[in-house]
Amino acid sequence: QVQLVESGGGLVQAGGSLRLSCAASGPIFSINRMAWYRQAPGKEREWVASISGGGSSSYASAVKGRFTISIDNTKNTMSMAMNSLKPEDTAVYYCNTQARTTVQYVEVWGQGTLVSVTS
Repeated sequence: QVQLVESGGGLVQAGGSLRLSCAASGPIFSINRMAWYRQAPGKEREWVASISGGGSSSYASAVKGRFTISIDNTKNTMSMAMNSLKPEDTAVYYCNTQARTTVQYVEVWGQGTLVSVTS
């Protein structure tokens, strides 16, 4: 069973930085894509950024230029450096992966990590 564990959330002042990490474990043969989503209080979950197993990345316009996503295929981990944080970045951040195990294709979500940005 593939599982995801996020870490790195916390409380930071506006303009500060945080780094989120997501570690995938289980019978992973290959990772097609890993992504970050976020859900702010009272809002729907939204896509933030994603990266392919080959390293191609894309970003939502709200975070482009401030967030940088990276992947380490040797360790099945993904990180996202978040700089110039704004109060509107406050949300629970969820890791998502689309991966291939030895027997099937799976999509898995992590439990989420809270990022709070104060003004």
